[in-house]
Amino acid sequence: MNEPKYKRALLKLSGEALMGDRQYGIDPQRLKHYSGELKSAMEMGVQIGIVIGGGNIYRGVSNSSTNIDKVAGDHMGMLATLINALALQSALEHSGVVTRLMSAIRMEVIAEPFIRRRAVRHLEKNRIVIFGAGIGNPYFTTDTAAALRAVEIEADVIIKGTRVDGIYDSDPEHNPSAFKFQEISYFDVLKKDLRIMDMTAITLCRENKLPILVFNMNTPGNLKRLLHGEPVGTKVLELSSPIVKQQ
Repeated sequence: MNEPKYKRALLKLSGEALMGDRQYGIDPQRLKHYSGELKSAMEMGVQIGIVIGGGNIYRGVSNSSTNIDKVAGDHMGMLATLINALALQSALEHSGVVTRLMSAIRMEVIAEPFIRRRAVRHLEKNRIVIFGAGIGNPYFTTDTAAALRAVEIEADVIIKGTRVDGIYDSDPEHNPSAFKFQEISYFDVLKKDLRIMDMTAITLCRENKLPILVFNMNTPGNLKRLLHGEPVGTKVLELSSPIVKQQ
């Protein structure tokens, strides 16, 4: 089989992606599916880092809580990402994949502290590295954490796994006439307010010329095809020509 197009990638997963069809929490079958996809990608020789959100857990808390200020809520969200990271780590290791969990908040009992050089060394040893607790500060999303970690580890691409097969001009789950972009610029993502990632994350990727690929992580084999360079999902990059619509 051909060599992968990308040798080092940062995968961003939302916490909600782990819910499956549940209202909150973690679906074991979804974990099993993701671990299988990641194992296949790693066996291609791709070095993989992962940033995962915590919305599946924190949303359940926030729906039943009041009077939580922004900083406290963000800290709760950071802890939720570590719960998800531990679950994903366990699923990967049950699949025979060697992993390391690194946290932006020091808690050595369950995770290594994030140190860039150490993270890169783990990747070079073909370990999947999961980055938890965002960047360790309130007011920054896990999208921004993903962009920052991708730049720090010198990833070739940041890939965002979603439940739709790319970026559309409107929600394809509610608008059957929505059209899909094959490629789109960072500028147009912001101008059209497409909200695939927050403004800080998009800007950071643009400044560092880091392409973003948005794809459906739930389709079996999609991750492997994407890393081989097949036209899966939508690519966000600096374009000198007009945006390209999917035919």
